[in-house]
Amino acid sequence: MTKNELKPEMEKMVREILKAETILLFPHIHMDGDCLGSSAAFCRGLRSLGKICWVVIEDEIPANLEFLNGDICTQDLELIQEPDICMAVDCAEIQRFINRKDLFLKGKLTMCIDHHSTAVPFTTYNYIDPTAAATGELVYKFLLALGVTLDKAMGEALYAAITTDTGNFQYSNTTRETHEIVANLYDLGIEHSKVSVEIYQNIRLEKLLMFNRSLESLQMYADGRIAIVSLKQQDLDDTGATVDEAEGIVEAIRSIGSVEIAVILKELKDKKVKVSLRAKNNFNVAKFAARFGGGGHVKAAGFIMHEPIEHCGEIISHELMTELFQETL
Repeated sequence: MTKNELKPEMEKMVREILKAETILLFPHIHMDGDCLGSSAAFCRGLRSLGKICWVVIEDEIPANLEFLNGDICTQDLELIQEPDICMAVDCAEIQRFINRKDLFLKGKLTMCIDHHSTAVPFTTYNYIDPTAAATGELVYKFLLALGVTLDKAMGEALYAAITTDTGNFQYSNTTRETHEIVANLYDLGIEHSKVSVEIYQNIRLEKLLMFNRSLESLQMYADGRIAIVSLKQQDLDDTGATVDEAEGIVEAIRSIGSVEIAVILKELKDKKVKVSLRAKNNFNVAKFAARFGGGGHVKAAGFIMHEPIEHCGEIISHELMTELFQETL
C-alpha cells in the first residue's frame, strides 16, 4: 500500500502514529479473537518501529487466546501517565472499556480503529470501515502503511483476529480481500493449524459443562425460527466456567436447521444481562439491537439489559416474533 492509496483519515493517523513515542491500545472488555489479535499485532508492529506500546486490559485473557499475549498486555493503569496516543481497537463506544476510560482520555491524541457499522466516533481520529470482515484486516493495512515489516508473530495474531470474526471464514462478511490478506499472512510463515488448535481445540472441561447446562434452557419460538438460551450466574458457579467461555454457544444454536435468529442471555455479576444475537440469513440483528441501545453487525450484534434474566427472555422473544410477523405481511 502506497501513500497515494491511503484514505485521508488513515493518512492523518499514520502521520501522527509515526510522530508518537508512547502508544496505548485499548481492546474492549470480554476480549474476543479479533480485538486481542488486532491489538497484539498492532502492538508488536509499533514496537518494531521503536515505539513504547502496551495493550491495556482490565479482565482476564480467555484461555484459548492466551497464546497471543507474550509480553504485550498490562493491567497497570499507571504504566504510562501521559501517553502520546491512546487507541481504541475494535471498540464501538467508550463504554466498552469504561474502567480504563480515564486513562484513555489522558492521551494527547485519541484514536479508534473499528469495523462495526454502528460505531459512533468518539475520538480525535477515527477509522471505521464496516466493509471489513474484521478489525484485523484494518490493522494489517495500517501496519503496511506505517512501513512495518510484518513477521510471523504479527501474522499469526492477525490470522487469529480474522479467523475468529469470520467464523473460520464461514460468515457472509468474508470477502475476496479477506482471503487475499490471509494469503499474504501465509507468506510470513504463519502456522495456521497451530493457531486454530489454540483457538478452537483448547477449551476447558468447565466450558463444556457450562455449554451443556446452557442448552437445558433452550427455548424455540416462531415455529423454530428463533432460538434463545439463558446462562445464569448460578450456572457458572455450578460448572466453574466464566462468562467469557460462553463464546460459541449462540453460534451453535444458530446451526439448528430451522433457526434464523439465535440469542444467548448472559447474566453478569452485577445482574445486568448481556444479550448476543446472531442471524443466519436476512434478519438485521444490528438494527434490532440498536432499539435497545446496542449495535454490531447485520448478522452479529448485542446489547445490555437491566431486567431480571427471565424477563429479558420474555421481552426479546416477544419483540423478535412481532418483527418476524411484520416481515411476513
